[in-house]
Amino acid sequence: MNKLSIILHSTLLLLSSSLCLAQPVFEKVEGYDDILVQRNVMIPVADGIKLATDLYHKADGHRPSDSPLPLVLQRTPYGKTSDRFINVATHLASRGYVVAIQDLRGRYDSEGHFTKYNQLEAADGAATVEWLSKLPYVDGKVGMWGTSYAAHTQADASKLNPKGLSALILNMGGMANAWDHAVRQGGAFELGRELTWAFKQIPAEIKDPVVQAHFKSEKINDWYQAWPFRKGLSPLSIAPNFEDYILEELTHSDYDDFWRASGINWEEYYRQTADVPMVHVGGWYDIFLRGTIQNFLVLDSLQQSPKWMIIGPWTHSGNGRTYAGDVDFGEAAAIPDFRVEYQGIWFDYLLKGINNERVPSSPIQIFMMGNGDGTKNKEGRLNHGGYWIELDNWPPQEMRPTNFYFHEDGRLIEQTPIATESATTFTYDPLHPVPTLGGNVSARVKDGAFNQRERPDFIGSQPPYLPTKSRRDVVVFQTPPLTENFRIAGPIQVDLYCSSSAIDTDFTVKLVDVYPPSEDFPEGFDMNLTDGIVRMSYRNGRHKRDLINPGEVYRIRLDLFPTANVFKKGHRIRVDVSSSNFPRWDVNPNTGEPLGKHRRMIQADNTIHHSASHPSKIILPLFPE
Repeated sequence: MNKLSIILHSTLLLLSSSLCLAQPVFEKVEGYDDILVQRNVMIPVADGIKLATDLYHKADGHRPSDSPLPLVLQRTPYGKTSDRFINVATHLASRGYVVAIQDLRGRYDSEGHFTKYNQLEAADGAATVEWLSKLPYVDGKVGMWGTSYAAHTQADASKLNPKGLSALILNMGGMANAWDHAVRQGGAFELGRELTWAFKQIPAEIKDPVVQAHFKSEKINDWYQAWPFRKGLSPLSIAPNFEDYILEELTHSDYDDFWRASGINWEEYYRQTADVPMVHVGGWYDIFLRGTIQNFLVLDSLQQSPKWMIIGPWTHSGNGRTYAGDVDFGEAAAIPDFRVEYQGIWFDYLLKGINNERVPSSPIQIFMMGNGDGTKNKEGRLNHGGYWIELDNWPPQEMRPTNFYFHEDGRLIEQTPIATESATTFTYDPLHPVPTLGGNVSARVKDGAFNQRERPDFIGSQPPYLPTKSRRDVVVFQTPPLTENFRIAGPIQVDLYCSSSAIDTDFTVKLVDVYPPSEDFPEGFDMNLTDGIVRMSYRNGRHKRDLINPGEVYRIRLDLFPTANVFKKGHRIRVDVSSSNFPRWDVNPNTGEPLGKHRRMIQADNTIHHSASHPSKIILPLFPE
């Protein structure tokens, strides 16, 4: 019996005599005469703390209906009484569900101590599911739903296979492994996401007016420049539970038991996960995209219950929008009723067996970006367009990996290099990194698709705000204008031969759809699709840091996030290679000092090799029309 199972077993013994609510008090939800709510039902868990839970019921006069109903649960760190939860809870209750919204331990009305990705969440979630499933007005079925953190909490509960858990709708969360995405990637730290989330949540956690004023005056954009933080010497020190986990994530770079903990890892627990129907929803510009796809593929292969995957052209939690950043994908891209009606339709199907034409007939739905006319809409966004397709497999069965090689003159073509010696060297200065211009970020760092040109509202941009392709530390490889459409769908891999003057450095790669000049965009539009990073000291994988030898040529693999896009006739396919993408990822100081603890930064001369013996290339997943 593993540690998680022991915790759950202890929890169940503790709860066995506490399955009914004594003299429940109901009140009407303001604005909803037919919905009743029980406030702050305190559900006990293994270590004796109690988790505050609001229960919504469809009213039968002044009391809930007696007929046992399925229950749907969301566990959140964001406050269960906010309008966004009340709106969906009342809607689901009106559809014939008991609805439970719970504050995580240490948040708002719940007892205990909060820290992000707490590994106690698995036991807390499993105990909550089993407690709720045995209520007299619940038919034994519990479904869970939620976005981002509320998707992580679903995954956590499922890792203990609690009795009663019957369905999951995971929207943009449930990361497979935080070392590979969302917290770290390729050895680098997801600075923009993690630090920004902490800055936003601390004033929500601590209501002291002094704290509120402090975080109002301190700007996150200013503090990026002071990175890395020292303990007790930044605004985070006002909330040690936030400061501690941030500094631990930053400095704990080797993959060990810290990263295997249940709160930040699902792949280590796939085989013990509850075998229930799941809907995995993601976005091409979502920070959890890699985990969304991996979770779907692996759990679908291991389990019997049906699984679905839906990937739209969305940023994090942007399901209801037609756009991502400065690019619009058309009306078909949005699911405007996603938060309420759409998820209700799914629960009707998963928990009640009620079919609906909006439930896809195939297990996979993806949005193919592209095919728009490239004009500017009234909001000033590029009309990139796109359409939905249904698939039985991911990657698509028809997909053909196609090699495009880097050449000395900047060409990106299918022919292999023939030069005996060929390389491009640039100087990477960690004090002047390439600014993050969209991508799979989240939080307050702008995410989505943007023209790859610096501008004042992007952190790190500097006058005269030129295109990134003009920077000396960005090496560009691009195709000639395409003579026909080129459609891709699937994983994006880069095989890069590289060397450096430093003992550690980073290499970044970005895939770009290059629009030609037009009346609306006279300078064209360089639209980012996906990107990735490898910290050279983790070139061999996640487990142990290994510095490099200056001047030695290494072959590394960068796995960019998957994507689906139509490069239209007349466009170019472009690959940008550099060594920074800030503040999405922390900068590598090039010194080889312990990560997150450096005090020096030095420049590095980094080299991309593209000769016959070192043929750097990108492998694109051609998906024929």
